[in-house]
This record gives sequence, C-alpha cells and structure tokens, in this order.
Amino acid sequence: GTFFLNKMKTKVKVSIQGKQGSFHHIVAKRYFGDHLSLVTCNTFDSSVGAVMEDYADLAVMAIENSIAGSIIPNYALIDQNDLKIIGEYGLSINHNFMALPDQKIEDIKEVHSHPMALLQCKNFFQNYPNIVLIESEDTAEEAYRISKDQIMGVGAIASSEAANMHNLNIMASSIQTIKNNITRFVIVQKKGELVPENKINKASLKFILDHQRGSLAAVLNVMSDCQLNLTKIQSLPVIETPGKYAFFVDVTFDDFNNYDKAKKLISIMASKFKILGEYTQHQI
Repeated sequence: GTFFLNKMKTKVKVSIQGKQGSFHHIVAKRYFGDHLSLVTCNTFDSSVGAVMEDYADLAVMAIENSIAGSIIPNYALIDQNDLKIIGEYGLSINHNFMALPDQKIEDIKEVHSHPMALLQCKNFFQNYPNIVLIESEDTAEEAYRISKDQIMGVGAIASSEAANMHNLNIMASSIQTIKNNITRFVIVQKKGELVPENKINKASLKFILDHQRGSLAAVLNVMSDCQLNLTKIQSLPVIETPGKYAFFVDVTFDDFNNYDKAKKLISIMASKFKILGEYTQHQI
C-alpha cells in the first residue's frame, strides 16, 4: 500500500471500472489493503465521474499494457478532468480459461472475454477451432454470468481470483501468448500534494510545443541534462488545433532538485505545461 494510508483508520472509497474479481479490483486490493471500500463502475468514464462527484475518494485506472500499449482514452480522461496521479501499480496479468465444473475443453463452444484478453490469448485458442471467441465488456463479468446462470458450454478468460469467487473450474492457466504480461495502473484523485517530496521519484507530465523544428528535441535534451530518465512518451493530437500535438511523458529520477530544475525549464519552453502527477515509482 501507500504511505498515507498508514495514517488512516477509515476505509477509502476507491472506484474501478469492472466487477469484483477484475484486474482493477486485484490492484485496488493490493494497493489499499484493509482500507479498501470498493465502488464498481461499468466504464472508465463513470469511474472517473465517481471521483469528480465525490462518491469515491480515488480511482484505479489501467493506463498501459506491455503488449497492447497505451490506453489512450484514459490519458484524456485524467487530463480533461484535471485529476492527479498519486501512485502507480504494475500487475503481472495471468489469463486463465475457466468454465463450470465437470466439463472438458471439447464441451466448450464459446469463450466470452474483453477484446484485449482475447487478443493476448489468441494463439492458445488456435488449437481449438471448435471454440468461437466473442468480445464482451469485462472479463470478470463473464465469469460471474456463467456462474449465476449456470451456463454450460461457455468459457471465460479471467483472473484466478474470479474463478475462486464464482466457483469456476480453471481448464488452463496462464494461457496468454506472452507470459510476461504487465499492465500498469495509476491511482488518481481530484487534488494532488499528498505525496511527500522525499517519496517522489517519478512524474507524469503533459506539454504542448509550438510547431517548430527541434522543439521536442530541445525538451528531451533538458530532461537528459537534468538526469531524468524518460520511461514513456506518448503524443496525442490537440483536438482544437489540428497539426499540434500534446506530449504525455513519464520521467523517473533520483534527485528531486534535478527534476524541479527540469520542470521550471520545460514550463518556459512549452506553450502549455501541466503536471499530471508526482508519485512513487512501483518496482515490479
């Protein structure tokens, strides 16, 4: 968990996209421990909405996957709602193939799961041409549905937690093609400044540069000169002005003063500059 929870006696209301047993739920549980009071939402928009309207104190959101890349709409949600990232968590994702007990793989005709999970397990199912893959909203939701309605002949791809929760039988575990599959999640809230300076060794920044040759190179040079390690860079078009791009970057550093210096320089160089969060890097 995080340092500020040690001071807390109360439960923290945390909104997630997805149901109990989903990967978001697992991250929230690991991050907040006994302090967790879960608020489940159907979409990322409503999960963020819960924080904006004070139904939840914080939200846990997936931000990138080591196979599929950045989850762009979530960057936009954090940015547009001026949320602050106060922490991150990298979860190693294991996809398991599950169904009601007393069935063989030959009995399964369909597998329902999130498109991302299906994509990551495509190779496994090439050995079972009798199984039709069907896209759905949420991995844990399908496990719940199969269990609740006692649906035979249909499988789900989800976490082992979801299988335990819904009494499903895991027919094959870790079926993702690439075994080392990490999804990075961020913990966001309305206001920042919760993380003490001595705990900060990572930051997420957004800046817009005037469309001049070498403007991005100049910013990257400042980062390098100030000993920041650039762990991620993502560009998104600025919707109001076609041809202009906003850059979302993550940097890590050992010395806060170096970071502080870089921040001052970049804010002068950029036409717009915004700190999305300053927090503790999660070592996986």
